[in-house]
Amino acid sequence: MQNHRSDLVLLRDRSFALLLAARTVSTLGASFAPVALAFGVLGLPGATATTLSVVLAAEALPTVAFMLVGGVIADRLPRNRVMMASEVLNAVAFFSLAAMLLTGWTPLPALVTAAAASGVAIAVLYPTMTGIIPDVVPADRLQTANSLLRLGENFSRVMGLVAGGATVVLIGGGWALAASGAMFTVAGILVAAMRLASAGRPVQAEGVEGGHSVLADLREGWREFSSRQWLWVIVAQFSVLVMAVQASHGVFGPLVAKENLGGAGAWTAILAGEAVGMIAGVVVALRLRPRRPILVATLVLIPSALPYLLLGVGAPLWTVVAGAFVLGVCFDIFGILWSTTMQREVPAEALSRVSSYDALGSLMFGPIGLLLAGPIAIAVGPKPALVGCAAIVTLSCLAALLSPGVRRLRAPEPAEEVTTR
Repeated sequence: MQNHRSDLVLLRDRSFALLLAARTVSTLGASFAPVALAFGVLGLPGATATTLSVVLAAEALPTVAFMLVGGVIADRLPRNRVMMASEVLNAVAFFSLAAMLLTGWTPLPALVTAAAASGVAIAVLYPTMTGIIPDVVPADRLQTANSLLRLGENFSRVMGLVAGGATVVLIGGGWALAASGAMFTVAGILVAAMRLASAGRPVQAEGVEGGHSVLADLREGWREFSSRQWLWVIVAQFSVLVMAVQASHGVFGPLVAKENLGGAGAWTAILAGEAVGMIAGVVVALRLRPRRPILVATLVLIPSALPYLLLGVGAPLWTVVAGAFVLGVCFDIFGILWSTTMQREVPAEALSRVSSYDALGSLMFGPIGLLLAGPIAIAVGPKPALVGCAAIVTLSCLAALLSPGVRRLRAPEPAEEVTTR
């Protein structure tokens, strides 16, 4: 088993260090957005829960719609260049949202357009990020690399949530969104400085010469995806789980915080508790090497329903923050085990496309959850809706455990890992 000192040797690699810095800065910018956007929109004249649902769904829908195209692009082109373009597009989107809130010119179509641009950027960035890690580090360092990247992201989430929440409370959401845009710009510059050894892949050459169409690439990615039961079962689980999580985080949670817990400060504390939990989850995942990684990852997800249940039953704020901490631990252990398993099991030349099917399936019901969240909050109230979301999260995890592929997939022996590259 590797010790912490050998883990940190990876930081001496220039490309990995730049990737880590870029993701840390980008996540710092993104962590300003949940509080700034939610309370910025809710604070607009005449805005309701439905208004917030529409803006958030405008970001989520393009994320789903462009995800497969993003996977093809990331498998055909140098992934660092694709990642840079995504960061720049996100910067443009957030600068636009900031300008609207700061000037007071906030027509809903303009807000929706800017949010949609961010959604496209996310659609391209997600499969690129999954695929770029094996381009940068050797196979036996994949879990370490995923853990260090998560660690940087999670420290940024804590810092960003605290700073972003304070910015929203003191001077407004527009300035917080402007800060996000600046950080996405810096992240794009850092990624542009990367140099990847695997700049060209077979898919690239064939695509350039016309040997592969986009549809042919997608069919090949689908074969890789659908041939692995553990993969498509967990993606099916997440299609339901993410619908509940996005509705809870995007609409129900902020509404309960505003109505019962004191507003933006309380919601910031809850999100910060989740981010601290993610840091703790990374520390655990750095040392965790389960023989059945997908089984362990799925079991770990079950307690993640806790903060939604606590919010739904009107528990005190400190208990909700503690529940959010548990959710953060669970999600990051799952995320690291999941990413590492995909990177080990899926061929590198198809990894971004398979990752795009993963993201598409996982996120496809998210916009529905966001669109329905506003009307559901009005019809039954956000607290009962949160209890229902907690039940959906729990039941989806239990259903995934029925799959033999989820229960039986084994990680390679350490010696095998080293020789796979």
